[in-house]
Amino acid sequence: MDVLLMAIGLLALGAIGSLACAWSPRLSTFVGVAGALFGGAVGLVAALLTVLRGTSSDWVRPWSIPGGSLSLGLDPLSAWFLLPIFGVTAVAAVYGGEYLRGHHDPRRIGSAWFFYNTLTISMAAVVLARNGVLFLVAWEVMSLSSYMLVTSDDEDEQVCDAGRTYLIAMHLGTAFLLVFFLLLGRQAGSLDFAAILAGGPQPAARASLLFVLAVVGFGTKAGFMPFHVWLPEAHPAAPSFVSAVMSGVMVKTGIYGLVRALALLPAAPAWWGWLLVGIGIISGIWGVLFALAQHDLKRLLAYHTVENIGIIALGLGTGLLGASSGSPLLAVLGLSGALFHVVNHALFKGLLFLGAGAVVHATGTRDIDHLGGLARLMPVTALAFIVGAVAISGLPPLNGFASEFLIYQGAFRATTTLGPAGAAPGLLVIGALALIGGLAAICFTKVVGIVFLGEPRTEAAAQAHPPGLLMVAPMVVLAVGCLLVGLFAPVVVGSIVPIAAEAVHLPSPVPSSLASAATAPLASVVAVGAFLLVAIGVLSVLRRLLLAGRPVESTGTWDCGYARPTARMQYTASSYVQPATELFRGLLHTRTELSAPSGLFPQTATFHSETPDVCENVLYRPIFGAVGRAIGRLRWLQQGSVHVYAMYIAVTLIVLLIWFVGVTR
Repeated sequence: MDVLLMAIGLLALGAIGSLACAWSPRLSTFVGVAGALFGGAVGLVAALLTVLRGTSSDWVRPWSIPGGSLSLGLDPLSAWFLLPIFGVTAVAAVYGGEYLRGHHDPRRIGSAWFFYNTLTISMAAVVLARNGVLFLVAWEVMSLSSYMLVTSDDEDEQVCDAGRTYLIAMHLGTAFLLVFFLLLGRQAGSLDFAAILAGGPQPAARASLLFVLAVVGFGTKAGFMPFHVWLPEAHPAAPSFVSAVMSGVMVKTGIYGLVRALALLPAAPAWWGWLLVGIGIISGIWGVLFALAQHDLKRLLAYHTVENIGIIALGLGTGLLGASSGSPLLAVLGLSGALFHVVNHALFKGLLFLGAGAVVHATGTRDIDHLGGLARLMPVTALAFIVGAVAISGLPPLNGFASEFLIYQGAFRATTTLGPAGAAPGLLVIGALALIGGLAAICFTKVVGIVFLGEPRTEAAAQAHPPGLLMVAPMVVLAVGCLLVGLFAPVVVGSIVPIAAEAVHLPSPVPSSLASAATAPLASVVAVGAFLLVAIGVLSVLRRLLLAGRPVESTGTWDCGYARPTARMQYTASSYVQPATELFRGLLHTRTELSAPSGLFPQTATFHSETPDVCENVLYRPIFGAVGRAIGRLRWLQQGSVHVYAMYIAVTLIVLLIWFVGVTR
């Protein structure tokens, strides 16, 4: 714990120092990046040692806040979530040092790094907090610091709207969490997690209510559908390295909160698992469908966050179904797959957002149809992005496949070992994962093909410049991480199994037979993938040796009869995915505007498509519109007189006092 507190101290020094040096953008950037890098490195070592050793430690100090205490705890579950928190934020900070140069007001560089390091500290505090009040304080600091980063370009009206949506969503989720912690600590008379566990199990009805509150409160931060509407707005608005942290790391604090809540609640009934499986299916399939229909590169990646959060929910639901049905292996497979995907998603989604940021940095646009041919100008960025695309599509031997394979294993086991009640969700999970993976592959072949291959579609793409070393190196680090974690997946899963078993109240220590049953099939698949990589490497070396000393020339490919092909003859983003989006048009509600060509020699023709978020248009806009109209009817209360407002306060205090006296009698 002392080493971890040292890491937080370094991050705090970086935050305060960057703000103090705001007069010099270069110095402020150096201090902020150094604090994030060294603090992240120290914290990463502490978290990794805790996961490997399986140890726990506590740090408790008195706090004068009612119901609160400075109670911090580091156990393997917290340490597992600290790995992406410290790792991705440190790598993204190096990238951000160059990215902000020329893309940010120099006068605001200091405040940007202050809030960036504060965000890292608050995320670490969330997973370390062992008291409800401290947890909520850290949660609020995390929301406010990320809001300040999202709205850093506050001169853009769309950015301000995105920040407003984000802030409203976060505080609505926090309202549910406030009720959750108040009810959770009611029986024990304390909000300390240790006292809550010592107070005995919650009554069944209250436990179910607490679970629903946790799903809504934490699911809003995680991006479960339909609580996800802030996510595709905030991620494109933020600077790309901040988007990488928010999408790859911050949303996982919602998953952490849900898993920690499961550890504080009694054994889960089957319907809890059913609920999470249903949320996972909706979030996963709908998220990837909306991603498929997007033209904005960063908005597309934001919807893929919803998709991958759905995959994590599928794993959690499968694990809870195993725990409720008395199948320890099924519980471990589901939970281990979900926890493994937490780290895997942080790696490949962080990589993809950094790659998208490099594209925006080089071309000045996020519109996919305005790009093309960037692989020749930005080869390292293109290769790194392709690695992330393969990983997020769940293809072997990269890390995204490994975690999804565990969830597949759990679902197959549910269909073969459980009765109809367990087989049904298992079949749904298998079908959903297969559909999600196929659609994700279509989506990223679209992105890679249109953004990096072919010919430049605009002058901005043709004049793109490669990013600097400080932007390229973090992408390479994350790409290598995706490969290494995938190749060493069985070893990683061996460390996750005890964490997953504890989360679903399985006896400790975990039997070695249970751990080997979870890792053995994965080890076989990984071995085949490693063999194929070695074979490809050997063949590449052999080809280079055979061609050494021989003249190697290049020529144009067959142009299908076109003497002078142009970029306008290439696929657009809409046309490439039209067969898939047309198949699901009932879910997407895509709007199209077509001006068809006419006459023998048509001069103009235009086509435009837009896919708005259905949840926002059908659910939230009508609700908030009705609330706004209802509140507007109370405008007569605004008299503009301080005396009247003071009277309102006095009347409110009197009513509360009367209510309190009546309750305490």
